[in-house]
Amino acid sequence: MVHGGCLCGGIRYEISGKLDKMHFCHCQMCRRGHGTPFANYVAINPRDLHYMQGEELIARFPSSESTVRTFCSRCGSNLEFSPRTTPDETWIASGGFDGDPQIRPSFHIYVDSKAPWFEITDNLTQYPVSDD
Repeated sequence: MVHGGCLCGGIRYEISGKLDKMHFCHCQMCRRGHGTPFANYVAINPRDLHYMQGEELIARFPSSESTVRTFCSRCGSNLEFSPRTTPDETWIASGGFDGDPQIRPSFHIYVDSKAPWFEITDNLTQYPVSDD
């Protein structure tokens, strides 16, 4: 079981199922949404995500025709990245986890649009666009 929440503590959640994949995303939308050179997400089945408190604080933003992003309406913390094309998969922003999720990043995506001033120095697989 993985627990997490937002910066202000208004939203708390738990993930009861398997954490599938963890990756770094370098696309411009993720960079802008997180205010960092890349975002870090973990894939889960959305049925395994349970909000324990603060569900009324969740705001949704359709960042593209195929994706909805969620965040805390009070503090702005990123929560989910949900592709409309894969309803059995959502991606959780791993920065909100309370402890060690026991999974590690295995690849980078959208490296063709990474911040030009950021250098990737690990040996993980790099996909120019996406791993799909």
